[in-house]
Amino acid sequence: MKIKSIETEVKSIPLKTPFVTALRRVEAVEFVRVKVVCQNKSFAYGEAPATKAITNEGIEDILTSMESIKELLQGKHPQEALQLLHEQQKIGSSAKAALDMAFVSLLAQEFGEPLYKFLGGKAPIELQTDITISLGTLDTMLRDAKGAYESGLNILKIKVGSDIKHAIAVILELAFELPKVKILVDANQAWSLEESLFFINAVQGVKIELIEQPVIAHDLASLKKITRESATAILADEAVFTLEDVARVHEGRYADMINIKLMKCGGISKAVEILEYARAHGIRCMLGSMLEGPLSINAALHLAIAFHDVIAYIDLDSPLLYKESSKELEFLYVGSKIVFIEKKKAKI
Repeated sequence: MKIKSIETEVKSIPLKTPFVTALRRVEAVEFVRVKVVCQNKSFAYGEAPATKAITNEGIEDILTSMESIKELLQGKHPQEALQLLHEQQKIGSSAKAALDMAFVSLLAQEFGEPLYKFLGGKAPIELQTDITISLGTLDTMLRDAKGAYESGLNILKIKVGSDIKHAIAVILELAFELPKVKILVDANQAWSLEESLFFINAVQGVKIELIEQPVIAHDLASLKKITRESATAILADEAVFTLEDVARVHEGRYADMINIKLMKCGGISKAVEILEYARAHGIRCMLGSMLEGPLSINAALHLAIAFHDVIAYIDLDSPLLYKESSKELEFLYVGSKIVFIEKKKAKI
């Protein structure tokens, strides 16, 4: 099994409503899909979305990265291609993630196993995802949250911004209106140390599952102070891309939990390294995503099955945000529940 060709195309999926965070506003999922074909005619896909605000990669950056490495990877076995891929310093993490996804999927095919089993999972299990409530006015966010809850989605990830009073008002009102939902707060680096502590004090008594990346990624000192002061778990997101980042955050006790995303760490193989480290050190994780296409969501969900003992929260809600459902998904979304659909031939 040696790689014959690597082909790319740009795809876009409209969203039901604009996706708004403290970092960006988008109306469609835009991503590069790569198809890796082997000489024995086996093939697999990978995907990488444009996430300039987080990984510093737009569509053209991803395409350029993939084009620059094609010649090096062609003619190689997927295992060798994986090693060569991750030795490259000038390739962005999202571009690496898409190619890694395809190579790992090819290895699973070579072993004749579904991806979750190749990654160490024993059998498909029912998963649960949160749903993102975009940043907006108080009334809009409450309306969206109530609509999600009425649709069977009881884990809500609330996007908040730099207006700390607005963030407090949203969380207090939401907790009052929907007392049965699980609330995850995501500040996307929007707050200062003082604002973070002010928020934590203001929402005391409200059951919040976690607070995600309250301060800017490089300010680990403030993150550590917040973690120490907060009774609510603090989740590091933009502060952790690689295994080295995870080890630093864990060893320094900068946060209680980490958010793993394929596009941040560089793909399935790198996520496995992080998850194995987390398993060995008793670190609770969130398995998250950017706004992504269906095939990269498939890959992440296979990973979630294999490491369900380590992953405490799943933030893989992109398919719930698509304007129209995707037939390329290997999983069925029913409210917060996600169920694997057995198919004769995997899409990944």
